[in-house]
Amino acid sequence: MKAKKFTTISIPTQLADKARGMIANTGFTSLSSFVEYVLRDIVVNSNSKEKKKKLDVSDVEEKLRRLGYL
Repeated sequence: MKAKKFTTISIPTQLADKARGMIANTGFTSLSSFVEYVLRDIVVNSNSKEKKKKLDVSDVEEKLRRLGYL
């Protein structure tokens, strides 16, 4: 099995701090795992044949709210 390769992505400190606050007391073990989850969800849903609409910030916020992160 191939080992996963990773890259580094920079985000503003203020955004990272807010995201850390969102994941407190959740199953996410790190900010990286949370960001990976959110990006994977956005990419999968944006490529979905059922969902051809553009995702905007309010769509992401609503999804996170339903999941209990906001």
